[in-house]
Amino acid sequence: MSGTDQNPGLDPEDAKMVTLARSARARIGAAEGAAVRDTDGRTYAAATVALPSLQLTALQAAVAAAVASGAPGLEAAAVVTDAGTADDGSVAAVRDLTPAAHVLVADTSGDVVATLSGVGA
Repeated sequence: MSGTDQNPGLDPEDAKMVTLARSARARIGAAEGAAVRDTDGRTYAAATVALPSLQLTALQAAVAAAVASGAPGLEAAAVVTDAGTADDGSVAAVRDLTPAAHVLVADTSGDVVATLSGVGA
C-alpha cells in the first residue's frame, strides 16, 4: 500500500517524505526515521543517531543534513515513530530553520497520526 493510499488527501510530496522516513528507520532498525524537504524541493532523510558521544533524534539528524547541504529553509518534515508525537527538541530543530514548516507524525506503518502546523502557517 502506498503512502497516498494510507493517507487519503495527503500531498504526494508529503507522502514521499513519510516513505523516505520509514525507509531510513527500517534500513538500520532505528527507533525513528525522518525526512525533511527544503524550499528548493530537495529531500533529506535520516534515522536516530545513538552513539556514546552523539545522540540525535531522526528529525534533528535530517535537519542537520539539510543545513549541512546549504538548505535555505524547509517546507515540511515527517517523522516515523512509535511515540505518537514528535518530541520538542525535534520540532524545535525544524522551527529553528523555518517556523512555518509543518511536521507530519506517522506511525511505523506509515499512517499519519498528527500534523503539527508551523508558526504563522
